[in-house]
Amino acid sequence: MLTPDASESALRSYFRQHRIAELSELFRLLGTRSRMSVFRRLKAIGYRSSFNHAGRYYTLADVPQFDQRGLWFHHHAGFSCAGTLKDTVVELVDGSAAGMTPKELLALLKLPVTNTLYNTLHAVRHEARIDRRELGGQHLYISADQQRANAQLMQRRQAIGRESSAPVPMSDEMVIAVLVEALQSADALVSASLVASRLAARAVAVTTAQVEQIFTRYGLEPEKKTVD
Repeated sequence: MLTPDASESALRSYFRQHRIAELSELFRLLGTRSRMSVFRRLKAIGYRSSFNHAGRYYTLADVPQFDQRGLWFHHHAGFSCAGTLKDTVVELVDGSAAGMTPKELLALLKLPVTNTLYNTLHAVRHEARIDRRELGGQHLYISADQQRANAQLMQRRQAIGRESSAPVPMSDEMVIAVLVEALQSADALVSASLVASRLAARAVAVTTAQVEQIFTRYGLEPEKKTVD
């Protein structure tokens, strides 16, 4: 096996070029088959293991350029300031302004197997390191600290409210179909939900929210006399 000084020089040179390595590559580089010896050399200069792929990728501590969430990726290997996947999930959830959904976490962590995230979420929730609520028809993971969690829930509810009130792009054909269906009666305007359900029966895909936006755009009010 290489001497400590030669090992440090070889490791730094290798990681400058390749950025990450598996244990088998480090065995060849240092001339040993001893895991303990490899990790002793890595520990002496500082290293990190990947939070994905069962931690089988390694890099030196000064190689990653972490983003604002403390994550760094090189090809398929992900590294985190927090360390392990469990610690990373807790850090991301606790540090988020409005909690995090599994979909949002998957997008950030780029995990190749989705079950890995769900198992991790289950584990850290069981350990009471994070909490979970049902909100907006989906699971929302929030801080285990009640005061922090309440602030996150408030932010998420506000975000859901903004999304539901935001204008939805609609084609001219859809607008015309809604107006024709809504104004069939000469006496009163039917409700937005009824218009949506009638159009759905004719295979016209439109939501109640979209119908309501059209009503608002043209100053129409359900159950009242239509304009002349």
